[in-house]
Amino acid sequence: MRRVVNGCKTTVAARSRRCSFAEQEVFKPRVQVTRMEFVSRNPATGEVIARYRVMSDAELDRTLAKAHSAQHYWRTVPLAERCQLLERIAEVLDHRREDAAKLATLEMGKPIVQARAEVEKCAWACRSIARQAPDALSILPIPTEFRVSRVQWEPLGVVLAIMPWNFPYWQIIRAAIPAILAGNTIVVKPSPEVTGCALLLEDVMHQVLPAGVYTTVVASHEQIATLIGDPRIAGVTLTGSTRAGRIVAATAGSALKKTVLELGGSDAYLVLDDAELELAAETCVAARMINSGQSCIAAKRFIVAEPIRKRFEEMVVERIRRYEPADPLDEATVLGPLARNDLAEMLLHQARESIERGARVLLEGGRGTAGSTFVRPYVLSDVSPGMPAFDEETFGPLAAIVPARDDEDALALANRSAYGLGAAIFTSDLERAERIAARLEAGSVFVNAQVRSDPRLPFGGIKDSGWGRELSVFGIREFVNVKTLVIA
Repeated sequence: MRRVVNGCKTTVAARSRRCSFAEQEVFKPRVQVTRMEFVSRNPATGEVIARYRVMSDAELDRTLAKAHSAQHYWRTVPLAERCQLLERIAEVLDHRREDAAKLATLEMGKPIVQARAEVEKCAWACRSIARQAPDALSILPIPTEFRVSRVQWEPLGVVLAIMPWNFPYWQIIRAAIPAILAGNTIVVKPSPEVTGCALLLEDVMHQVLPAGVYTTVVASHEQIATLIGDPRIAGVTLTGSTRAGRIVAATAGSALKKTVLELGGSDAYLVLDDAELELAAETCVAARMINSGQSCIAAKRFIVAEPIRKRFEEMVVERIRRYEPADPLDEATVLGPLARNDLAEMLLHQARESIERGARVLLEGGRGTAGSTFVRPYVLSDVSPGMPAFDEETFGPLAAIVPARDDEDALALANRSAYGLGAAIFTSDLERAERIAARLEAGSVFVNAQVRSDPRLPFGGIKDSGWGRELSVFGIREFVNVKTLVIA
């Protein structure tokens, strides 16, 4: 039996049994909550999408027991067979693309074209990770005086994945698929705004994977803390705020659990004096406005060489003016609402504080339609350390232009951040770019291109952006026992 909620199908039993709490403030509720349920609302309209019931402790325990039991079988499944199942997951994602995209748009406001692209990227990642697996997990012989000495990669067990709302499918896929492929089982705790998306993805997985290999739980922060400490959980992966990361790391650390943390970012895009300005402006704006600015690897700070700053400012303003907040279900929309009202209020506060501290307004933003979470984009210049637009992660359509005297000043400004997720450099001199890239404190540096996650490349950060890597062979090897075997 199925029912339709705002045009998007999901299982009645699955919808009725679950509730969750937002991770943005370390699982603190950010949607309407009662003791037994919360109410999820469409951010574009304020309309109620669905109501979810909290899982009981007994339900949670049964789910974990099932995942733990399934892992004993799953680790014995040949790698080639696991890879085939991932290819099948990709096929099901292709088939479910439209209803998955629409549900993401309804639950967190992602423009429908971008939501569709997110689902397509998930399918690509499943195929890509499956094709990398033989190299990532093959036995590694090491020459020694012994008859046999080698390294083999064995799964850890059950991995708990605590996931955010901004990329409701992609964040889960990039954390879960490499771990599953390595022979682990996964228990996913989604953010409440996108519980429906998480349940849809669970439906996809259940069509392909054996029972217990992939399960979704929705639980209070007390229950999550208990889960992390449960001996049946072998590792924890979190994508979320830096504050949430500190709490999870401390909880997992006290239980000696392996963790991967993908946290916030304040990515610097360095536009040097010999940059191709059309390319730089176009890329910077696209990177700032992706997902309505709600991305950890969005371009948060444009650090621009003084001689070209005025022209760059004009080009950025010209392009960002085209981003008008509109109905995210409209195929032409490029800027949707922010996911929650508190996120919109935070962005407006960061903009106002930065302006009061001396930032120059090139494009005035503000609240959009009454009753919604739409925000018109800001462009601020003369942004400097000590302003929220420089020091903090801004999660929305706010572009901050930071003037730089020269390369050394640009590099110092870029690194003057608590975060270290991604960075980009725009220059015509590739040797110059490589010299600067070597000194940038970031997990990824792109030259003349937008920073983005790619299943073929490791993704993650340093400093307050977390630790560990997702995707590629490095992501596949995160939740494994690197076992040394020696035969004399």
